[in-house]
Amino acid sequence: MTEPILRTAHTCRLAPAALEEIRALLDTAFEGDFSDDDWDHGLGGIHACVRDGSGLLAHGSVVQRRVVHLGRAYRIGYVEAVAVRADRRREGLGGRIMAALEEVVDGAYAFGALSASAAGAALYAGRGWRVWPGWIAVQARYGVERLPDEEGSTYVRGAAGRGLPTGSGTLVFDWRDGDVM
Repeated sequence: MTEPILRTAHTCRLAPAALEEIRALLDTAFEGDFSDDDWDHGLGGIHACVRDGSGLLAHGSVVQRRVVHLGRAYRIGYVEAVAVRADRRREGLGGRIMAALEEVVDGAYAFGALSASAAGAALYAGRGWRVWPGWIAVQARYGVERLPDEEGSTYVRGAAGRGLPTGSGTLVFDWRDGDVM
């Protein structure tokens, strides 16, 4: 078996076969609970992929989103579609994916955010991501709507040593189809 290699690329630089391989990994890793909207959310940004001679082992992407906090709009890096092949978990591959995505956040965004599953929360917390202490909301069609189910699972991280928005308050995310977070 070859040493796993990490590569990053923008969606536009990935061949259709590579995108199909990523989607297959995500469908398997999320046990069929990865929708077409979830897939769409992970596209249009930077992908980090780890592979070896056996194929794709891990994936994650970071995409741009807008968040409003206390009347100020921020351009943030939102982490999406993080998964590790089941037979290769607990080898540090998720950490390698996150390190690559955090480098993108550090170089291009005000801060990073993500919505963590119960299974993924320890990975993010161990890397310095913290649960947003305030409310989570979305700019919906008819105004701002609070998302109480996302509170406690939305993690944030300052970019390149910069702080997060001050205070707790509400983070108001931009709208998107499917799961907003």
